[in-house]
Amino acid sequence: MPLIPEEPQIHESAQGPRGTAAGHPAPTPRPVPGPRSAASPRPGRPGPGPARPGPPVPRPHAAAAQAPSARAENRSEQRTGPQIQLIPAPVDGAIDAAEEAVDLLLETGRAPGDVLVLTTGEQHPWAAHELSFGETAYWALQDAGDDVFFAGADAVERAAARPVVVVALNGGTEEAVAKALPLAMGRASALLIVCGDPQRINAVLGAGV
Repeated sequence: MPLIPEEPQIHESAQGPRGTAAGHPAPTPRPVPGPRSAASPRPGRPGPGPARPGPPVPRPHAAAAQAPSARAENRSEQRTGPQIQLIPAPVDGAIDAAEEAVDLLLETGRAPGDVLVLTTGEQHPWAAHELSFGETAYWALQDAGDDVFFAGADAVERAAARPVVVVALNGGTEEAVAKALPLAMGRASALLIVCGDPQRINAVLGAGV
């Protein structure tokens, strides 16, 4: 079989290097170049053993690029305000983007009770459903603190502080958004995620984003 000298790879056989001829071992145990199939990982730094496989490829996710690392979040908690992350989204897609951000937070270890979701336009369907049972029962769910809580941005002053606040800019006037975002930042002790038009968000939060 022809050799491919430009891509040296260590054989994965544990029986040692091949001989140069039948019954004669190779003179030195140096890596031997060989063909690499399309499924084989590209070798890393050369070494005496098989190359380690590369890191797993993360599954595609709308908010994956925005997911915070624990180290970055710990740094943000030492600052005077929360870390701010922006997820670009149209008005009619802001709630979907917020829900995906929440899913990613929960998948990476955040407790549901750590997360508050605010909407600047129409209520999130969950909030609308729970409010149909009365405000007393609705706000009791927030006080229980054992699940993600959804609220309208106009009620942010009544919302309790949580480590993570996710804001969906799904409508509302410029004045309402300008008021809601700073208040949402005040409710987030570690991380503020804003889903919406980047220019609109930067106009309110400025260089903090």
